[in-house]
Amino acid sequence: MDARKLDARLSVAPQIAPEEVADLAARGYRAIICNRPDGEGPDQPAFAEIEAAARAAGVEARHLPVVSGAVRDEDAEAFAQALNELPGPILAYCRTGTRSATLWALAQAREGARPLPDILAAAKAAGYDLSGVARRLANGGRLPRPEAGDERHDVLIVGAGAGGVAVAASLKRRRPDLDVAIIDPADVHYYQPGWTLVGGGVFAPRQTVMPMAQVIPDGVRWIKAAVAAFEPENDAVVLDGCKVVRYGRLIVAPGLRLAWEKIAGLPETLGRNGVTSNYRFDLAPYTWELVRGLRSGRAIFTQPPMPIKCAGAPQKAMYLSADHWLRQGVLKDIEVHFNNAGGVLFGVKDYVPALMEYVKRYDARLNFFHNLIAVDGPARKAVFEVREPDKEPRQVEMEFDMMHVTPPQVAPDFVRVSPLADEAGWVDVDPATLRHKRYENIWSLGDVMNAPNAKTAAAARKQAPVVAENVIADIDGKAPVATYDGYGSCPLTVERGKIVLAEFGYGGALKPSFPKFVIDGTRPSRLAWLLKEKLLPPIYWKAMLRGREWLAAPEPAPAAGA
Repeated sequence: MDARKLDARLSVAPQIAPEEVADLAARGYRAIICNRPDGEGPDQPAFAEIEAAARAAGVEARHLPVVSGAVRDEDAEAFAQALNELPGPILAYCRTGTRSATLWALAQAREGARPLPDILAAAKAAGYDLSGVARRLANGGRLPRPEAGDERHDVLIVGAGAGGVAVAASLKRRRPDLDVAIIDPADVHYYQPGWTLVGGGVFAPRQTVMPMAQVIPDGVRWIKAAVAAFEPENDAVVLDGCKVVRYGRLIVAPGLRLAWEKIAGLPETLGRNGVTSNYRFDLAPYTWELVRGLRSGRAIFTQPPMPIKCAGAPQKAMYLSADHWLRQGVLKDIEVHFNNAGGVLFGVKDYVPALMEYVKRYDARLNFFHNLIAVDGPARKAVFEVREPDKEPRQVEMEFDMMHVTPPQVAPDFVRVSPLADEAGWVDVDPATLRHKRYENIWSLGDVMNAPNAKTAAAARKQAPVVAENVIADIDGKAPVATYDGYGSCPLTVERGKIVLAEFGYGGALKPSFPKFVIDGTRPSRLAWLLKEKLLPPIYWKAMLRGREWLAAPEPAPAAGA
């Protein structure tokens, strides 16, 4: 019998036989719900047979028949009532288990027991794809209202971060009359690359934030709402509250989610007890406060398993902090540790020699294969899981006076459980055209998609024109005309005033924007620092987000048959 657990009280299964009921009782089940009408199939035992076997085994049984493909609101209400009345654990069954799983999901949504992504994820883990009822789940488990009030756009963009706004601006530059809308619930837009410099005392926080209304491109409709689910088969996006927005083409760019909760004790101690992170706008100033105040002790900088946004950011925080301590004459009394869940300092080897010079300058301890799993803030202790090759996993506890944490990072829940996602939860795209591999009218860019490039704002700056070109080509009935080469940039702030400007594409191929005599990206450069501090912020706000594609012209797609 294939019983699949949905939560602590309920498992679902395909059709069961009367002779299996005693085994169910032996396994601890105390109640059975049948969601299949009698006579639905020629080989189906009647509910009376199941009920008799249940009575003999001391198990309660209830018949709540539901017609396949026609689950009514009353059915979901009756199922929810049964879950509350019957003793658990409970097994519900139908022909395949799908109806029972659907009824459970609708009951969960009706009672507000858990968020929509959690419901879909639990069903998916049990082997049931309930994306077809996502709109109903978003409507509190009830059949949604008629769609007369729903809206439609030629191009719909999910996410108004760097990638979403940039591609909207690029589309409008190419075709000003194009009907474009962006969905995003946020009130403000952040320049996240600036947070490293906030944590290093270079930028003020206000330099990295702007009201969202000021960055949405002219002529683009801003739908200020959160996405609940995707319905790619219907060319539709479902919003919280069950409003439906339809599209001709969809661009998915909501970024990723910082999974602070994956580290035990971390959410409770962030912003206090010496625990900080430049990955949050409100915490970056605390980083600088801790750096200025530390005169002795141990400072730990962590990096979780990939993928993460801006893979160099964890060590940037370390370099800028250690540089400050060196200039203040206190570095000799501070023990600096860089605890990296991976096995290398930086993924592109050409930049490692220059970085290692600074590791030695700051006398930093590199602890590879060390993944932060728990924090006790009041005790100033951190626990790392160490998984070195060919060795048994172990745990190491380290005390700290200051710890800069880079959190694990995952795709947003509404993406992870959607039909757009690959097995790891990221939007599944062709790495060259950034078009979805299964849905031809969907594209993705930025941190949420699964192309094997660095997740940086610089990457989004290059991706936006590629997606814009290919969407316009598709509207015009043409094949993709632009390709993305995997470009990403990571300005590694190795000291205040100098940067190692890492620029690379797919496979670690170097992709410098400037001649070597201007900026040699493999060496620390004062000019690269000026680029980062003085030029890149206005380029971001006034060029990238307005469709001015400075140094971002897309490469043409190979000719057919080439």
